[in-house]
Amino acid sequence: MKYSISVSKAKRTSRMLTVTGLSAAVLCMIAPFSVPLPFSPVPLSLTNLVIFVSVYSLGMKIGTLSVLIYLSLGAAGLPVFSSFSGGLGKLAGPTGGYLVGFIFLALIQGCMLKYFAGKRSAAVAGMLLGMAVCYSFGTAWLSWQLDQSFFASLSIGVLPYLPGDAVKIAAAAAVGPKLRQAIRRAQNYS
Repeated sequence: MKYSISVSKAKRTSRMLTVTGLSAAVLCMIAPFSVPLPFSPVPLSLTNLVIFVSVYSLGMKIGTLSVLIYLSLGAAGLPVFSSFSGGLGKLAGPTGGYLVGFIFLALIQGCMLKYFAGKRSAAVAGMLLGMAVCYSFGTAWLSWQLDQSFFASLSIGVLPYLPGDAVKIAAAAAVGPKLRQAIRRAQNYS
């Protein structure tokens, strides 16, 4: 009896580690592809979309761990950040606040999903609130880096990206629940 419990727990742990690694790998593969904008040091990317979908489909723990792994690999120098860059210099550069803000995005979205399970409106609210916190960190850091006002940084680091973020949130809200159900069904069959 004790053996079957430990095997089951080991299987769950192994599954969680595998899914976390896969989620981090997807983030590391998608995030480097970005479009630089001539008026801003902040490029267009799909990084937040990957985080939205990851957290929505896998939950707060795995989604946040995936972001932490992604940031750790990037800080170690692997070219997983925008434009295939990496290293501590990228984290200390103008977009570093947004990168760190991704942790809070995952945590906030995950909390909303956890405590308001099954409510799509709460999931969307979690993504919106998480992005607001992420943008606050990023804008404050960008403002300090560029030695300009918070509002000037907001106009080049946030406002141009809001329409795209609305589309990403809508896409994650549409795909996330279906992916979550598919993952749960797959876990029940294995």
